[in-house]
Amino acid sequence: MEYKENIRLAISGLIDHKFRSFLTMLGIIFGVASVITMLSIGEGAKREAIAKYQDLGVNNIIIRDKKMTDEELEEVRAKFSQGLSQEDASVIKEIVPGVIRTASQAEINSEAKYTDKSAKSTVIGITPEYTEMLNYKIARGKFIDDDQNKKELKVCMLAAGVATSLFRSEDPIGKMVKVEDQWLEVVGVLKSKALFTETVGELVARDLNMDVYLPLNTFLGRFSHENQLTSKIQQITVQVDGSDKLEEASKVIDEILKRHHYNNEDYSIVVPYELLQQEEKERQIYNFLLGAIAAISLLVGGIGIMNIMLATVMERTREIGIRRAIGARKSDIMSQFVTEAVVISITGGIIGVLLGVTLSLTVSLFTDITTFIQPYSIFIAFGFSVLVGISFGYLPAKNAANLKPIDSIRYE
Repeated sequence: MEYKENIRLAISGLIDHKFRSFLTMLGIIFGVASVITMLSIGEGAKREAIAKYQDLGVNNIIIRDKKMTDEELEEVRAKFSQGLSQEDASVIKEIVPGVIRTASQAEINSEAKYTDKSAKSTVIGITPEYTEMLNYKIARGKFIDDDQNKKELKVCMLAAGVATSLFRSEDPIGKMVKVEDQWLEVVGVLKSKALFTETVGELVARDLNMDVYLPLNTFLGRFSHENQLTSKIQQITVQVDGSDKLEEASKVIDEILKRHHYNNEDYSIVVPYELLQQEEKERQIYNFLLGAIAAISLLVGGIGIMNIMLATVMERTREIGIRRAIGARKSDIMSQFVTEAVVISITGGIIGVLLGVTLSLTVSLFTDITTFIQPYSIFIAFGFSVLVGISFGYLPAKNAANLKPIDSIRYE
């Protein structure tokens, strides 16, 4: 019997039993859809993590001023440590091998105001190197430059969230915003950043899109901390010329700071590249578990196909006997039933792909979960559905082919 005839008979049999065929496909449909959805959620989480740590600079070492109680601060200051300083940044740049540049920053929590609108913000004093080291991109206007820092000009850059809160559809460039008792001219607006939603060491979880940036010298000259014991500088970012030098550089930096701070542990060192590697390992495990759970759904669907096909063989025993009696070979019978299983799997796989893509987009649209559909996830899910159809359709097909014609014709 021609293979085309097998396909025609298989499709005809499925159409004649639409509801049964649909029920058989359900396992494959939901299995394929769950594989695509799960992998898209995992890929979205992975990309968010990468973006988050890239914003910190994967070739950077971040030194943060450690948060302490007033009693702890008094004790540390009594032991001669003045906390992080610009002098620390200068020494690190001069001594540590492989350091390209350093950037100091100071910060306070405050409010930015424009007319009757206000936005709670982290106000950060930075040097011009800061934007280059931390992958900041300008949406409009320009970055703070060295001249503005040296002259202590009252200018600022707004992160995307602050600009939206204060100005909405209005152009912020050239407008004056009030922070504390200071009026600052807006010279730039930054593009949206990935949210840093985890606390790592002294890197406190916060929304990077709600920051206001101004020249560091302007900040130090016009803003002050409520507690005079706190460090003037809250963070020093150190950029090295290769990720292979991060571990060695961080050890040298630690030794330098210990000497400068008289062995007081009033700082912490964070290496984003190491955090990214750790997160990537966790994501791989996470993706494997999600994929495994979804693959089980496909296996269950395959078992469903096998059970239905075995029942179909029993129902059509007399038909099989008649076909064998008029000349159909074992291979013809086997080919027909395998083809039916494959058609069910392919049809279910196509519907499952469409459902999986729809679910992934829906999850991203109506929740805070970011999804990203990789083409390979579609090929894996669809290919696995076809493999399941062939594998689980083989046993019923073999049973059908092995039925004796005379016994099959007598079967009631």
